Amino acid sequence: MKYDQDKVDEMTLALLYLVTTDRQEGLGARAWRGFDLNTMNRLHKKGWIKDPKDKTMSLHLTEEGFKKSEQLFLKHFAEKEKSCLKKH
Repeated sequence: MKYDQDKVDEMTLALLYLVTTDRQEGLGARAWRGFDLNTMNRLHKKGWIKDPKDKTMSLHLTEEGFKKSEQLFLKHFAEKEKSCLKKH
């Protein structure tokens, strides 16, 4: 099956925001890695995560990657504010 790898990368990065820990301003954050290794390699090539090939159970999001993951998470998963306008 063919699929849009950029969309998969975007959604994966957005979901990584859910599992981030150890956030350090200017240094990025750690996140649990449980996603497809090919996708992780593409995110690494884009500069959003450090090399995912170490043996730890987590990976390191770069500062840019953390900010991008937060932005994408809010874009795709944040609840939209409901209008409080009353109809007359």
